[in-house]
Amino acid sequence: MDLNPTAVENYANPKTCFFHVVFKAGALAFYILSALFVSSFVIIFVVTVLLAALDFWVVKNVSGRILVGLRWWNEINDLGESVWKFESLDQESLARMNKKDSWLFWWSLYLTAALWIVFAIFSIIRLQADYLLVIGVCLTLSIANIVGFTKCRKDAKQKIQQFATQTIANRFSSTLQSAFSVV
Repeated sequence: MDLNPTAVENYANPKTCFFHVVFKAGALAFYILSALFVSSFVIIFVVTVLLAALDFWVVKNVSGRILVGLRWWNEINDLGESVWKFESLDQESLARMNKKDSWLFWWSLYLTAALWIVFAIFSIIRLQADYLLVIGVCLTLSIANIVGFTKCRKDAKQKIQQFATQTIANRFSSTLQSAFSVV
């Protein structure tokens, strides 16, 4: 019997965690290593943005739902206004979410954006405006997920607070009603 479990065994969804990280790492690694092996800016742009777009889709539609129980999207209503929509698991299900999965989700989300910002600073210092375009697209996709999931998390907390307040108020009013109906 193995008394030292591997790190993968501590994650509730190791495959989802893997794919949550692999596209982020792929986009970052390709961007860094492409300067050594690829001379065409077009190829660097297309492949890096494609990997970042795959990361955006996986995070928004798969890993966000599985790892932290949150989902968001944006719609345009009949008046032409942008409306954010949020979904989250119920309070009981959110409480059962794996802490390591959640930690990996949030830290990798913020760390990826921070690394793109560092790359942007280096591109500015090296006066490489064309690479700022690649970084700008990748950073925009990362920040869109950060904003979406942060708003979704706040919306979920607000719904939980409203539910708790409503439950307490209902219990209090039913207690008062039963107390006065006895008299």
